Amino acid sequence: MITYNKLFIGGTWTEPSDPEPLVILSPHDESVIGRAVQARPADVDRAVAAARAAFDEGTWPNTPPAERVAVLRRLNALREARAEEIAALISAENGSAGWFTRAGQPGLSRQADAYLKAAEDLAWEEVLSPTDPAATVRSIVRREAIGVVAAVIPWNSPFSAAMAKIVPALLAGNTVILKVSPENSLSMALLAELLSGCGLPEGTISVLPADRETSEHLVSHRDVDKVAFTGSTRAGRRIASIAGEQLKRVSLELGGKSAAVFLPDADLAKFKAGLKFSSLLNNGEACIAHTRILAPRNRYEEVVTAVKEVVESLKVGDPRNPDTFIGPMIRRDQQQRVRDYVETGIKEGARLVTGGPGVPTGLETGYYVTPTVFADVDNSMRIAQEEIFGPVLVVIPYEDEDDAVRIANDSAYGLSGGVWSADEAHALEVARRIRTGTVTINGAPIGFDGPFGGFKASGLGREYGFAGLNTYIEYKTITA
Repeated sequence: MITYNKLFIGGTWTEPSDPEPLVILSPHDESVIGRAVQARPADVDRAVAAARAAFDEGTWPNTPPAERVAVLRRLNALREARAEEIAALISAENGSAGWFTRAGQPGLSRQADAYLKAAEDLAWEEVLSPTDPAATVRSIVRREAIGVVAAVIPWNSPFSAAMAKIVPALLAGNTVILKVSPENSLSMALLAELLSGCGLPEGTISVLPADRETSEHLVSHRDVDKVAFTGSTRAGRRIASIAGEQLKRVSLELGGKSAAVFLPDADLAKFKAGLKFSSLLNNGEACIAHTRILAPRNRYEEVVTAVKEVVESLKVGDPRNPDTFIGPMIRRDQQQRVRDYVETGIKEGARLVTGGPGVPTGLETGYYVTPTVFADVDNSMRIAQEEIFGPVLVVIPYEDEDDAVRIANDSAYGLSGGVWSADEAHALEVARRIRTGTVTINGAPIGFDGPFGGFKASGLGREYGFAGLNTYIEYKTITA
């Protein structure tokens, strides 16, 4: 069993204000896997004070960009060396299947590499060429750090969410307080160990597991200059209102209810091969999951049958087993939330194709749900409009291509989506019409060089690559 009795504040393991640890339970069998102390408002105050002093009086903001790149490259190397341990720990905490946590490790390297390249290529200070050749004034543009960043991340993919924020924030010269979910106290303490060995100056970063009340204390803190948040749209609205009152910078990566548009000429075999990765990754607890499947009337039952076959073929069970594809939900309340949505779908009149509100046989212990597919779903139903965050898919019929685009766009969200077609050029045309931050063609993976983020209620701002780095930068113009 893993135990952490101290908090990582300003780069130092520190006694917490509340010494009583939180007991971390396995979502698989509800056994105790660890204990970790949690941050309270007093600990947040100490972390913010350390970050404020490190930014205002320390060396990190003025460290040459190439040296900051070297430090973050060292962090990435330390993480790579412990990739297997990280994957296993996240599976234990979250119930995420081992295939998913292991497959995500190379992605973390690509994510970091894209940020590092952006930092190396960026002109941190440049002299603009005047538009008027006779001009006697020159403009010098500097890209500088914003200040103290509160990075608040969710539980479903902790290392990815953490690295997506702390790497660009630190590359830009900011100091950071990373607020993590209590469920991820163990894996994020491991991240703190890596941070302690990569060469960051004192005070530059803290890692605090904490509840929502303490999180609000952090984002409301007057000495925090920017909030970077990933999580629910409801929480994002609250954070945006706080940031608006204080006129502090904010970026939000929020929920999704993404549509996969299956065009009439799409290859059904390729669709079936990619569906489990695009729609059911991480036990369905993924904001980018394509949980609305849009199928043409003339192939509707064919697609419904294909989705049913894929879902029924996936093994549900112990996330440590190599043949498990779907593990448990992270907590009992999340398990009940998903089961309640399945009941809602039945009450709304959708056709239950497979699954249901019951628990899989033999998996009564732990937080398991039965992967479920609904057909004959109207896009106005709650199961088509609200983010369920579990292995529940809905198949919605459409009349023609314009109708498919209309349904795809008829959502409060706009984070991700997909188009399936034998004609890639035509698929691109349809993708351009979908109002969402990311669209994949025929199951292509999301890249890390391009911007990632959402339209509408799916958020503000972008992550990954140059766009993500730019989120943590202030522009200054000097004329001479």
